[in-house]
Amino acid sequence: MSDKPASPARGRKKTAPPAQQPPQEEVVVRLPLTDLYPFPDHPFQVRDDEEMRETIQSVKEYGVIVPAIVRPREEGGYEIVAGHRRKYACEQAGLDTMPVLIRNLDRDAATIIMVDSNLQRENILPSERAKAYKMKLEAIKRQGARNDLTSPKISAKLRSDDEIGQQMGVSGDTVRNYISLTNLVPELMQMVDEKKIALSPAYQIAALKPEEQQMLVTTIDYEQATPSLSQAQRMKKFSQAGRLNEDSMLAIMSEEKKPEKFSLTFDGDRIRKYFPKSYTPLQMENTIIKLLEAWQKKRQRSQER
Repeated sequence: MSDKPASPARGRKKTAPPAQQPPQEEVVVRLPLTDLYPFPDHPFQVRDDEEMRETIQSVKEYGVIVPAIVRPREEGGYEIVAGHRRKYACEQAGLDTMPVLIRNLDRDAATIIMVDSNLQRENILPSERAKAYKMKLEAIKRQGARNDLTSPKISAKLRSDDEIGQQMGVSGDTVRNYISLTNLVPELMQMVDEKKIALSPAYQIAALKPEEQQMLVTTIDYEQATPSLSQAQRMKKFSQAGRLNEDSMLAIMSEEKKPEKFSLTFDGDRIRKYFPKSYTPLQMENTIIKLLEAWQKKRQRSQER
C-alpha cells in the first residue's frame, strides 16, 4: 500500500475561472433639445461669434459629430455637462434633437468634466477661466475630503491648485491668480475681460476690499485711465495698511505712469535656419539689426519719391 498522499484534484471536478465581463460601451442616444438643461452656474458664455457661425454651418451640413455629455436631473430631463455650444448650434440650425452620452455623474465629477471640456478652447475670457478654475478647485477639494474620510492615512498630495495647474500646463500660481479675479466687482471684471485692465494689475486690485474697488471704479471714470501694475501694487499696500481712501487713491492714479519697457524675443529654432551654423546669438542679433536698418532706409527712399 502506497503512503503517497492522494492528489487534491483527484475525484474533484475542475471549475473554470469566472469569465470576465467585457466593458460596457456607452450608447449614443438622441434626445429632444427641450429635455436638455444648462449646467448650473456654467462659467462659459455661449457667444454668437464667427466661430459659432462656423459651428452652426457645420451642424447644418454634417450634424453633431461629437455627442454631448449629459447627466439625469432629479427634476426630470438631463443636465448638459459638455455640449452647451452644440445645443445652441442645433437650435440655430433648426434641429429638434441632439446626440448625447448619458452618464450617472455626481456634482463634483460633472463639474470637473465640464471645466476640462471647455478650458481647451481658444478665446476664453479671464472671467470665464477664473470662475472655471475656482469651480474645479472646489470640486477637487470636496472629492479629497471624502477620500480622506475613507482613507485617513492617505499620503501627502499636491495642493489642489497645483494639481489643476499641472493638468492645464500652467503653474499653481497662475491658477491661484486667476481664482483671485473672482473677488473683483463686476465693473472691474468687465474691464479685465475687455483688456482695459491688464491681468498683472488686476491680480493686485483683486486684493482690495469691495468698497475700495468701487472707489477705484469711480476714480478710473474720473481720470479716464486704468492703473498700471506699479499703481495697483501701491494701492494694495495702502489697503493692507488701512490707508487707502479717496485722496490716496486719486494721488496714486494721478501719478505719471512710467513707460513700459519694450521687449521682443524670437524662438531660436524658428530663425536658426536663416543663419550659418557657426553664428552665435549675438551675431544673429547684429545681422537682424543691419537688415532692419537697410529695410528702413529703403522705405524712407520710397516715401521721398
